[in-house]
Amino acid sequence: MPTGAVQLLPGHGETVGAALDADPRTRAVMFTGSTEFARLINKTLSERLDPDGRPIPLITETGGQNAMIIDSSALAEQVVADVLQSSFDSAGQRCSALRVLFLQEDVADRTLEMLTGAMNQLAVGNPDRLSTDVSPVIDADAKHGIDAHIAGMRDKGRNVTQLPLPDMCGQGTFVPPTLIELDSIDELKREVFDPVLHVVRYRRSNFDKLLDQIRSTGYGLTLGIHKRIDETIAHVIARSQVGNIYVNRNVVGVQPFGGEDYALERLLTERSVSVNTAAAGGNANLKTIA
Repeated sequence: MPTGAVQLLPGHGETVGAALDADPRTRAVMFTGSTEFARLINKTLSERLDPDGRPIPLITETGGQNAMIIDSSALAEQVVADVLQSSFDSAGQRCSALRVLFLQEDVADRTLEMLTGAMNQLAVGNPDRLSTDVSPVIDADAKHGIDAHIAGMRDKGRNVTQLPLPDMCGQGTFVPPTLIELDSIDELKREVFDPVLHVVRYRRSNFDKLLDQIRSTGYGLTLGIHKRIDETIAHVIARSQVGNIYVNRNVVGVQPFGGEDYALERLLTERSVSVNTAAAGGNANLKTIA
């Protein structure tokens, strides 16, 4: 690696990032962050061309309204473990974190009872302690926005379940794990980047309509499926326009990684489907026998 080929410039996007985007010496930009800032960068770059008269390349990965679909065939214990990890690891501040959980109404009450019970076991605290499960969010602005979102949902009459913060978290930017029940994913107008899980109940007869609603959000980063019926899994995969699909497992921390729609396709080199074959039961080694 030549000396000076890689430079680290810490700072706020509004200052350092904006200066780099506007500088004529910048010949390409790769950005990870919000859809709003990606559009601002795109506008800045669109105002100039490179010395050869070509547009400045922009590659962005802008998160997602990441969903997980649970039907009545799913194993509830595994669902709860995977939902907790997918929603609240890293305080939910991952682009691939689970934002909306869809529960088939036949199993919704039991699954929610188990999920809220497991949430109560999570420890919110300082990330320098191994006992901590959920750490603070990135800054005060993020906390303010999250708190405002939760308050707004309460004002709309939505059922909100939230862990109490321990006394040691009275100062700082802590947001406790929160679960909000919605009538539809359409109530979410943008990605909420935080330790908040939204839950929507659905009827099996409306399954294809549900898939259409997820697709209509415009995001296509990750999708989780918890089902033990192969035909239904194949149907979801065929109907989905998503870069990463996870079957009977969590939806974070996996490579390869890409997205579609708002997660622009220039960043995507392949579509990935990750299947936990052991979740179906039986001896997974038998699959390797010729």
